[in-house]
Amino acid sequence: SGDSTARIWTIADGLCKSGAQNSPLNVLVLKHVKGRTNEKSKDVTTLDWNGEGSLLATGSYDGQARIWTTNGELRSTLSKHKGPIFSLKWNKKGDYLLTGSFDKTAIVWDVKAEEWKQQFEFHTGPTLDVDWCNNVSFATSSTDHMIYVCKIGETRPIKTFAGHQGEVNCVKWDPTGSLLASCSDDITAKKVLVQIWCMKQDKYVHDLREHSKEIYAIRWSPTGPGTNNPNQQLILASASFDSTVKLWDVELGKLLYSLNGHKDPVYSVAFSPNGEYLASGSLDKSMHIWSLKDGKIVKTYTGNGGIFEVCWNKEGDKLAACFANNTLCVLDFR
Repeated sequence: SGDSTARIWTIADGLCKSGAQNSPLNVLVLKHVKGRTNEKSKDVTTLDWNGEGSLLATGSYDGQARIWTTNGELRSTLSKHKGPIFSLKWNKKGDYLLTGSFDKTAIVWDVKAEEWKQQFEFHTGPTLDVDWCNNVSFATSSTDHMIYVCKIGETRPIKTFAGHQGEVNCVKWDPTGSLLASCSDDITAKKVLVQIWCMKQDKYVHDLREHSKEIYAIRWSPTGPGTNNPNQQLILASASFDSTVKLWDVELGKLLYSLNGHKDPVYSVAFSPNGEYLASGSLDKSMHIWSLKDGKIVKTYTGNGGIFEVCWNKEGDKLAACFANNTLCVLDFR
């Protein structure tokens, strides 16, 4: 949050509650600055749990990554970046943490040794997003319009993807690590793009052009090869400032559904673990749950502020949403 904290909430089973100030929910406050201050350099910009759920990593405007235990103890402070951290991800194995920064670089950290393993200095503009392909290679995207696939130990990118005409906001690997989705907004050409890339080709495989404004988030479904739902179709979702969510058949490069229930920009989308539903959160204060069978809304929740992020628990029976009015809400989907 912009209040220089991250918070770990313990959600009891049973009736769901709204977690605001003076709430009875059990909460651990992870302070990124000592004492009370309005120092904006400590804003927490990004966070990620490791695969086991035992360690939480946070990235901050002060350029430091921090690793916390589940009982709120600060375990490591990782300092090398010279600008705000915009994105950070654990690899699946949990031995490396990857950070991308405004300083144009990405760094892989050896978590056990509590030190940086390698710094990747390929971009000519701020690094906006990072995503692991496997335990040792990853993609980075930047304001410089470029995407690089990098590997620990290599001093040059193992793949370069050049095709976007604007800032590349987001990169995400599919569940098998064979396809990479990226999104960009090229204001000059009035085109907002999602592109699909493959390691075997230099040019994009698909060029998906249906959105009319910036795309803020892309997510792959937990379906198809390499997932717990191998017999279901692999789908890519894109959320946009044009107030729509688009669902794509990636194999054919075709639009499956345009989900048109929101009135304002959509900031976040999340697939349920079984791949049957999609949650979307918007500045219009509403979260919709969509059925992927027919692209229709099955449930709607309206809060008191714009929604910045939505997330499912691993069982798929609860949803969390965070709002612009400083509240966090947990909803029962059963």
